[in-house]
Amino acid sequence: MIQLASTDYVMVGATLLGPVLAVQAQKWVERAREATNRRQTVFTVLMATRQTRVSVDHVRALNSIDLAFYGRRILGVPLRSAKLQAVLDAWHNYHAHLSVPLEQRPKTDNEQKVWNGKGDELFTSLLERMAIATNYKFERQQLKSGSYSPEAHGTVELEQNMLRRLSLELLAGDRSLPLDVRAIHFPADAAAQQRDLQERLISNQAELSTRLTEILDRLVPANNNSTARLHRNNEIG
Repeated sequence: MIQLASTDYVMVGATLLGPVLAVQAQKWVERAREATNRRQTVFTVLMATRQTRVSVDHVRALNSIDLAFYGRRILGVPLRSAKLQAVLDAWHNYHAHLSVPLEQRPKTDNEQKVWNGKGDELFTSLLERMAIATNYKFERQQLKSGSYSPEAHGTVELEQNMLRRLSLELLAGDRSLPLDVRAIHFPADAAAQQRDLQERLISNQAELSTRLTEILDRLVPANNNSTARLHRNNEIG
């Protein structure tokens, strides 16, 4: 019987398990690459749209943060690095700021200014932590004000928001359209035509009333004569 040394068993095991381990290692590498690509995609979209935070792409990227920076799961237990956890914490803080009920939102211009400033700081902190987690290096000031947005885009967005809000208020009955009667233009002879029409209507009504009176006067004597003849016939009978 052939005796195998321990090294022989190791070689046999490596020969059998090598392809299996290679396939698993390749899968791990692909998963890690996909996770990295998802994080970089989300970060890229947020960086590109940080001046248009109400755009569809920006909102979709924000809603993808929880999934892209989730980390890994081993036996059903999520495992993530401190960098990924920092991103999730920053996103949850920013999400809490955006999700404040409408009745608790600022009412005055000063309160709105403070509100917007806090939102900018929270969003900048989110970008800063995402840059660290995706191996990018940016200064905080660059993340906050380094983007470009044409002034015309901001004007168009502001006008669209104003039109949308005005339309909703009109449909809800909370606002009415102003009407300046002085701005309505009438022809120069419109008043004269209106007076002439009224005079003709009054004249026609007077003529009609006169004719009705004549007709009634003619009918009344005829009715009286018929009544008298009926009484005489009754007496003779």
